Amino acid sequence: MHAVYVAYYPDLAAPGAPETIGAFAELAVESGARRLVLLSGRGEDEALACERTLAASGADWTVLRASWFAQNFSESYLLDPVVSGEVVLPADEVREPFVDADDIADVAASVLTEDGHSGRTYELTGPRLLTFAEAVAEIGRAAGRDISYVPVPVDAYAAALAAEGVPDEVTDLLTYLFTTVLDGRNAHLGDGVQQVLGRPARDFSDYAGDTAATGIWTPKDAA
Repeated sequence: MHAVYVAYYPDLAAPGAPETIGAFAELAVESGARRLVLLSGRGEDEALACERTLAASGADWTVLRASWFAQNFSESYLLDPVVSGEVVLPADEVREPFVDADDIADVAASVLTEDGHSGRTYELTGPRLLTFAEAVAEIGRAAGRDISYVPVPVDAYAAALAAEGVPDEVTDLLTYLFTTVLDGRNAHLGDGVQQVLGRPARDFSDYAGDTAATGIWTPKDAA
């Protein structure tokens, strides 16, 4: 094994991530893996700490610093709210350049298998900025459904998660991401997809259309 893609679940902002990434990177280098590619996040101090520990390992490192995944609406915790017809989040007018995870995968495959990316950090975003309300509206149009978006205070959001039995550490992570990372610091575009692949990043409307066609956003009683 000479090239390794490193992704940390649930997020690099979770406690212990820098130490874990650092220990893993050192072990990988000792075991003969020279090329390490880290999936990182934009605007997170903890992610920057993970990036530094990766570089300190002595590996030929590359960082893929990604924005909010479009697939969070179809493959993660926002799927059920979209299907139910109401998405409630503590995010109002802030804009995010949602990135298609398929673009991240294409970039990662290129960086892992091609030379010329050592010591580089690529900002991976979509081609335009959207509020969460605008993103949900695009999903609704693509799915042919009325899906509402309701912004709420972060305290109310945290209380709702607790009432649903969500573990405290998960609630803390989500509220951190929505209050700190989504404070406007990431409301700008990156050109990492274009730099690596030589093509534009996929637009959110393309993601919404392709995903709606799979039926994932259609309620079971309407299928």
